[in-house]
Amino acid sequence: MTTSDQLPGLQVTDLTQMQIDTVRRWHAEPIGHSLEGLLGLVCDQHATNFRLWHEEDKARSPTATDTEIAAVKRTIDGLNQQRHNQIEKVDDAISEAVAAAGIPVAADAPINTETPGSVIDRLSILSLRLFHYGEQCERSDTEPEHRAKVAQRLAVCETQLADLSLSLQQLLDDIFAGRKRHKTYRQMKMYNDASLNPAIYNAGKS
Repeated sequence: MTTSDQLPGLQVTDLTQMQIDTVRRWHAEPIGHSLEGLLGLVCDQHATNFRLWHEEDKARSPTATDTEIAAVKRTIDGLNQQRHNQIEKVDDAISEAVAAAGIPVAADAPINTETPGSVIDRLSILSLRLFHYGEQCERSDTEPEHRAKVAQRLAVCETQLADLSLSLQQLLDDIFAGRKRHKTYRQMKMYNDASLNPAIYNAGKS
């Protein structure tokens, strides 16, 4: 299935359900998927967020040594770069689908402050947050006050997921109706580029 086969008829509820389902599945089995097209790109990016989430947990362990934290930090930097590259791939795929559909877009059509790829990334993180708050709700070794606080936060996350999903659906509908322009904004991160990060290119100098 190609990207254009999935757009402009993509339902955001299908996308968010995929994120929720894979988070649950990947906690029980190895990370992987068989999706293609836009959903495949989205799932690749989602898998990177899944890995990032758990690396971030490791970095905050009070028993982690300095050496372990340094290694985790390097892993996090690499995954973050990969995550941003994948967000751009999602946005590029949407641009290609708009062009393939021959949708006329007025030159003065407004541009959203956040691209669909960035919104999808936020939804991915929300699905991870929902899962882990759900785990906290089920703990038997905590006080009722802890579980009540977690349940309250879980409800807020669910509201945020619903609101953000609706906003993304409206944005995609506007893009594929020509009411809004879509552009991919390049992150152009500098910290992993040996020619741009002074801490790297000065490392060998006296």
